Amino acid sequence: MDNMLAFKQCLDAPDDTLNLGRAALLIALEEYPDLDIDSYIERLDRLADRARARLTSRTSAQEAVEALNCTLFDEEGFAGNTSDYYDPRNSLLNEVLDRKLGIPITLSVVYLEVGRRLGLPLSGISFPGHFLVKLPQAVGDLVLDPFHGGKLLQETELTRRLGELFHAHSGAMELQQLLQNAGKREILARLLRNLKAIYFQKGDLPRSLSFNNWILLATPDSAADIRDRGLLLEQLDCAQAAASDYRRYLTLAPAAADRSVIRQRLGFLEPLRPSLN
Repeated sequence: MDNMLAFKQCLDAPDDTLNLGRAALLIALEEYPDLDIDSYIERLDRLADRARARLTSRTSAQEAVEALNCTLFDEEGFAGNTSDYYDPRNSLLNEVLDRKLGIPITLSVVYLEVGRRLGLPLSGISFPGHFLVKLPQAVGDLVLDPFHGGKLLQETELTRRLGELFHAHSGAMELQQLLQNAGKREILARLLRNLKAIYFQKGDLPRSLSFNNWILLATPDSAADIRDRGLLLEQLDCAQAAASDYRRYLTLAPAAADRSVIRQRLGFLEPLRPSLN
């Protein structure tokens, strides 16, 4: 089966049953066509078995998190790749499982998938600049950072991170809004956007375009990604396809800050459309 078709079929499942690990491994097929996905799914199963061996019938959710952290970070040595953060391998789940190095979102995918097998109701958080994981509790949720060994983050630490990112302290209400659950399609789209950006920075426009197409399978009405695909297509001399994306972008985001720039690009491309005889 075509990789993108298999990915699309995976995305057709409701969010609560969507297989995040399998979908992330399907993305990796774009780079590794002969990848044995089932073998990596089994590796996630074995990691969960290792963590489960530490649990008892009386283990609390927080103790289960500690068992998960011990298995993944203390025993297995999963860690954030701080020396080569933008290596594309950090965004490919098979490479993360092989090398035990990743970035916040891929380490969070490992964390979510192993935690799910343990029965933990974990969810992802699209926190600005650094993906996190959340475990709901009766009194206050636990916010965890898989990039830093599953570290538990207090509200003061989260507020400090926001202050560093935006050069201003965020209010409690804004912070709570930023800690909302991220759906699995959103997680996959964020992972794909990393790959799109990495290959764009490397000057590999065809690869960047390919991952942009994957993004639009997960979020088909994402105006920004439709615009970005148009820009890539224009640079690759695909004028008609670029113009089509620009028109759709302007329809989806008529008040966008860059609408005049995109209209200008569209005005340049439309005269290039071949006439019919």
